[in-house]
Amino acid sequence: MNTSSANPSDPALRNLDALLPDLADLYKDVHSHPELSMQETRTAGLAADRLRAAGYEVATGVGKTGVVGLLRNGDGPTVMLRADMDALPVEEATGLPYASKITAKDRDGNDVPVGHMCGHDMHVTWLVGATKLLADARTTWRGTIMAVFQPGEETAEGAQAMIDDGLFKRFPKPDVVLGQHVMVGPSGTVAGRAGAITSAADSLQIRLFGRGAHGSMPQASIDPVVMAAATVLRLQTIVSREVAAAEAAVVTVGVLQAGTKENVIPDEAIIKLNVRTFDAGVRTRVLDAIERIVNAEAAASGAPRKPEITTLDRYPLNVNDREASKRLVEAFRGHFGAERVRETGPAPASEDFGSFGTEWHVPSVFWFVGGTDPETYAKAKAANKLNELPVNHSPKFAPVLHPTLRTGVETLVVATRAWLPA
Repeated sequence: MNTSSANPSDPALRNLDALLPDLADLYKDVHSHPELSMQETRTAGLAADRLRAAGYEVATGVGKTGVVGLLRNGDGPTVMLRADMDALPVEEATGLPYASKITAKDRDGNDVPVGHMCGHDMHVTWLVGATKLLADARTTWRGTIMAVFQPGEETAEGAQAMIDDGLFKRFPKPDVVLGQHVMVGPSGTVAGRAGAITSAADSLQIRLFGRGAHGSMPQASIDPVVMAAATVLRLQTIVSREVAAAEAAVVTVGVLQAGTKENVIPDEAIIKLNVRTFDAGVRTRVLDAIERIVNAEAAASGAPRKPEITTLDRYPLNVNDREASKRLVEAFRGHFGAERVRETGPAPASEDFGSFGTEWHVPSVFWFVGGTDPETYAKAKAANKLNELPVNHSPKFAPVLHPTLRTGVETLVVATRAWLPA
């Protein structure tokens, strides 16, 4: 695959080759120093320092650890570029020489391993590179660039935290909001679509109440283990029996906890589940069905109390504006060539990126940049083993540095220049 630039004369990209070694060092630094959601102080400091050095006005501590950089360069549109910064409580198993060995305390006070197993370290590096190149080429465009380094994407709180901290009041309203994510796919390629691009997500905790007893006397109990098991099985019928074949939804139970000893029937059980949907009506229908089933199974068991259903986190449906997407695809194809720009289906992963455009009432576009070695991807595809490649959140997820790094910087620069006039 030819991954060189299709338009190397683009003035904003002329210095990219010279910048890549520095960006590679930054990427390895951020990768080896991951920080949990809403704890991204070191990463935010690196981003702020790079923005200041490039000539941006910088605000820090927006939404706790968020960073906003503004580069005003005459009359013209305002383009917002967003990168998320947080890592995951996952122990890295990539074997890379710059792999994370970091542990940190989570919000519950537990010591957990921390790793950049979703690619946000690449996102930070991409945006640092793009903002530097655009600043250096400011004689070739007019308008305002707003660079947003966002905390807490993995916990669905960072975008809203920045909004609640006055993002919409303190900074100019953008004409478009742009963002991207490294994903499994041939490195050097770009993929996106108009309309829904990532799913809405709802994570719930369900607390079921019973009556404990000795394991030898189940007749004296109201067994929450049986209640929970029946609930889990019944929840599986939502997608198979209540969602039409032409629609899409996922209901996954990831946690089922009850009891501590084999001969003791406990008082309660905990279920934690995750829902993914691509349509607001389907989302409402699925959530209503969960509540109905949980309450009905508790009633059928004679539970002494109604279950407690608590929302753990919520991600909005991320919808790409059609006209903005069309403009972006034309720009990408003009720069990379049509063979490197692909249309993809909506991804079941979820993002809080959509909150910026939705709540600001401006068009937004989100796309994917491949991070898999092209030869490895081609072999896996030929063998029908794409599902065996390490995906985001896997302990072994590790985007190849080149040409992933170059491609992600190019996409941000090309996308920005599609809105900023010369």
